[in-house]
Amino acid sequence: MAEEIKKETTAAAAPAAKAEVAPKGKKKAGKAPAHGVVHISCSFNNTIVTVTDDKGGTIVWSTSGSHGFKGTKKGTPFAAQITCNKVAEKAVALGMKEVAVKVCGPGQGRETAVRALQQAGLTVTSIKDVTPIPHNGCRPPKARRV
Repeated sequence: MAEEIKKETTAAAAPAAKAEVAPKGKKKAGKAPAHGVVHISCSFNNTIVTVTDDKGGTIVWSTSGSHGFKGTKKGTPFAAQITCNKVAEKAVALGMKEVAVKVCGPGQGRETAVRALQQAGLTVTSIKDVTPIPHNGCRPPKARRV
């Protein structure tokens, strides 16, 4: 009889413990702000597009590799166009209307990416090149003594 009571209490306590554990976080289906910033990173090997709000919080992002491009084709202007087009469609669906564009890197798809944003329905307010440029470069190595 005492064993049955213990089993009942432990069985009753187990669901209560499960109810206390918070469920894993689900993404909020919130809306994006009307104005944002698009960061386009074009390297020779890949194109990465990130849409953020004014504070820098990521809203949508994508790469050309995630849209089926492999190898050297990820760095082409066409891959950059497809990537920007898909990202812009997602941002417009969340409610974004106008963006400032920051382009970084020496890749081929820089201009094509900006045009794709405009075609997808976003108003581009400014375009800024934020590619890092060395002002006198790295310090040269010490002279070799033989």
